Amino acid sequence: MTVSAESTGHGRYRDRILQVEPYGVERVDASERHGTPFQLFTLWLGANLSIADFALGFLPVHLGLSWPMILGSIIIGNILGGVLLALAAVMGPTFGLPQLMIGRMSFGRIGGYLPALLNWISTVGWFTVNNILGVFGLQILFPRLSFIVGSIILILVQGFLAIYGHNLIHSFERIMAVVLGILFLIASFLTGSQIAAVSYAGTTPHPLAMAVIVAGAAFSYIASWAPYASDYSRYLPEHTSMAKGFVWAFLGSVAASLWLEILGAVTAGIAGPHGGNAIHALANVTGRWAIPMVIAIILGGVAANALNLYSNALSAGALDLRMSRTGLTVVAMVVGLFLSLAGAGRFESFYENFLLLLGYWVTPWIAILIVDFFIFRHRSVVRIEKGTVPNSVGSGVGAFLLGILVSIPFMSSTLYTGPVAKLLNGADLSFYVGFLAAGILYFIFRRNSMARA
Repeated sequence: MTVSAESTGHGRYRDRILQVEPYGVERVDASERHGTPFQLFTLWLGANLSIADFALGFLPVHLGLSWPMILGSIIIGNILGGVLLALAAVMGPTFGLPQLMIGRMSFGRIGGYLPALLNWISTVGWFTVNNILGVFGLQILFPRLSFIVGSIILILVQGFLAIYGHNLIHSFERIMAVVLGILFLIASFLTGSQIAAVSYAGTTPHPLAMAVIVAGAAFSYIASWAPYASDYSRYLPEHTSMAKGFVWAFLGSVAASLWLEILGAVTAGIAGPHGGNAIHALANVTGRWAIPMVIAIILGGVAANALNLYSNALSAGALDLRMSRTGLTVVAMVVGLFLSLAGAGRFESFYENFLLLLGYWVTPWIAILIVDFFIFRHRSVVRIEKGTVPNSVGSGVGAFLLGILVSIPFMSSTLYTGPVAKLLNGADLSFYVGFLAAGILYFIFRRNSMARA
C-alpha cells in the first residue's frame, strides 16, 4: 500500500479542525478514531442540498411525466440509491480505510486500479458539473464576472477544504446542513405559495419508460457517492454500530436529494417551458429572495465539491501514485478548471449525459463489495495491508466486467442505446441489471474458489 508523506503527522490530528489531515489512503490508527454515527447524517445532508439535485428535478417535467409518476419515480430512485450509499458507508469504521482501498479485498491491488481510475474520472466529472453551476450563480450576483475568474475563485475555496481534509469537511458540512436547510426551507415555502400557478400536466405517450429514466437518474446520482462513502466514516471507532451508521447515512442523503428534486420539479412546473435553466427558474420563482437562493446554490456546490475533490485525491492514491494527498488534490483542481471551461457552453447535454453514464460501473462494483462484506464477511484489514493482498482477485474482476457486459443491452444514452432499451422506449434498466448480475456472479465465483481452496 502506498503511504502518503503526510502520514508523519499521525497522533496529532484527532479532533483538530484547522490542521491539514496527515492521512492519505493508509489505515487510520485506533488512537485517531473519533466521532459518532450522527455526523454521517449532517455530512450527507449538507453535501446533497445542492443545485445538481435541484436541477435533476427538472428532468421529469421536461420528459412530460404526470405528477404522481414524478413523485413515485423520484422516491423509488432515491430510496434504492440511498440504500447502496449507506451500505458502503458502514464499511468504513471496520477497516479504517477509504472505500476504494476496501475494494482491494474483492479486486486485489492491481485489480482495484480499474475502479479507482473510473472513480477518479467520476469525481472530476461531478466536480466540474457543480463548479459550472456555481459559477453561473456567481455571475448572477456579479454580472461582470468572467467565467474563468469565477471558476478559479470557487476552485480555490473548494481546494482549501479538500486539502485540510476530513475534520474540516465534516465541520463545514454540519454548518451547511443548517444554513442550506434554512435557505431551501424558505425556497420551499415561496414555491409552495405559488403552487396554484402550476399549469403543467404530463403529456408523454410513454409514461412508464420515462418514469424508469427518472428513477434511474435519481438512483445514479445518489448511488454515485457509494464509491467514496467510507472516506467519511473511516475515522469512526471500529466498533461503531452498523445499524446506526446505516440509518444516519441513509436519512441524510435521501432526505436532501428527495427534497431538492421534488422542489426542482415543482419549480419547473411553475416556471413553465420558458423559465430558463434551473438557477434562473429558482431566482424567478423566489422573487425578492432570489439573491439568498443564488447564494444557497453556490454554497451547495461548494459543499458537494469538497467531497468530490477530497475523494478524487484518495482515488488517485488508490492507484498507488507516489504523490501526497495535497499534490493529488492540486492536480484535480487544475483538471477541473480546464473541464469547466470546456463544458460551460453546453452544460445541459454535458450534465445529462454524464449523469446517465455514471451508474454503469458503480452498481456492479458496489454489489461485489456488499456480497463480500455482508455475506462472506471478508472484513480482515490484514488482507489489504501491503504485501498480503494478491495483485488481482479473478472472481471480483471477472464478475465486475461480466456485470457491465450483461447490462449493455439495457443501457440507454445519447451515445448508445441497447436493443432491450429500444424495446422499452428508452427505459434504462442497466443500473439494476448490472448490480444483480455482478453480485450473483461474484457469489458463485467466490464460493467455488473457496470450496476448491
